[in-house]
Amino acid sequence: MERLIENLMYSARWILAPIYLGLSLALLMLGLKFFQELAHYLPIIFSMKEADLVLLVLSLVDMALVGGLLVMVMFSGYENFVSQLDIEEGQEKLSWLGKVDSGTLKNKVAASIVAISSIHLLKIFVNAENVETDYLMWYVIIHLTFVVSAFAMGYLDKITRKEH
Repeated sequence: MERLIENLMYSARWILAPIYLGLSLALLMLGLKFFQELAHYLPIIFSMKEADLVLLVLSLVDMALVGGLLVMVMFSGYENFVSQLDIEEGQEKLSWLGKVDSGTLKNKVAASIVAISSIHLLKIFVNAENVETDYLMWYVIIHLTFVVSAFAMGYLDKITRKEH
């Protein structure tokens, strides 16, 4: 009975596979939105104000960072929790595949969230004259919370790795 339950629990990890596949669809949607933004602004590029162009570029960078985060979570999560990826010999393989454990993934996700939050905060600052002071304060507080959380997770990971 115990063996059956353990095998069933171990097989349940495959429930995550369609979730990781769904993230690839989210990546596709993000890519479509990226190119929709480019197509929307390309015809009016010469009439745009510099600040608006900076906001557009920051939005595109933001989407690229989110896309990278999605790829990292998809592949690392799949390899850590479901099954190893069988990449054929001679095929291009990402250098970090198979090297990112769940602790490292957690820290990379936290760092990515801080980077994405930084870009978002920079967009808010570029457009600060149109943002209420209270909202600006909350954006900074939320960003600092992300920074402190990422630092704390990294520090805790460092001290727990030393103990083992």
